[in-house]
Amino acid sequence: MNKIFSLLIVLLAAVSVARADTDADRYRFIDRVETCEAILREFQADPARAIPAQVLQNAKAIVITTQFKLGIGIGFQEGYGTILVKKANGKWSIPVVIRAGQASFGLQLGGTRLESVYVIMDEKTPRLLFLGRFNIGVDAAAAFGPHDTEIEKTNQKLLNVPVLVYTNQKGIFAGATVKSGYINRSDSINRAFYEVDYDLPELLYGNFINPIPGYVRPLVDYVTQLSP
Repeated sequence: MNKIFSLLIVLLAAVSVARADTDADRYRFIDRVETCEAILREFQADPARAIPAQVLQNAKAIVITTQFKLGIGIGFQEGYGTILVKKANGKWSIPVVIRAGQASFGLQLGGTRLESVYVIMDEKTPRLLFLGRFNIGVDAAAAFGPHDTEIEKTNQKLLNVPVLVYTNQKGIFAGATVKSGYINRSDSINRAFYEVDYDLPELLYGNFINPIPGYVRPLVDYVTQLSP
């Protein structure tokens, strides 16, 4: 009897730990999606950083990331972000959380933070995440995109680059090529929040989540407003 009781205690403890981990992932998901929405809104509110409507209207996917580094060195280490894709029916997907890291835009001194928006202009590129890690500027060509104030004098060939990159770094001119590190899947956080067993491909391109949860609806609505 004591052995059975002890086994039950162990099982209950394991369930409690698993539930705590799931709850932590859910809160982490919400925080990351809300942060990414705020980043996109901040970009669009600043004419010097705003992504032109012409770019957004042709977007096939949007990736929003934030990355951090402390100390002296080049580039950034780990960060996170979210991705949304425009599906075949013209509607934007639910947001899926991803990892992001190893971006390098020059020498960084002290504590730094890099916020970026990647506008993906073709349907093939976002599917590279199906394989796991996707290196921007290596697996698909990438260039810094034009801002609102530059769109009229932009070479139209630039709009055909698979990934247009926008950052909060100054002194970067449109069209410059970029290798900005990688984005990677973070399936456990997404499964915990959406309470499903599906991973990134199914969540982005399927119709398994209906209705859209309230926590992610503001980001979906805002992206839809920018790129109907």
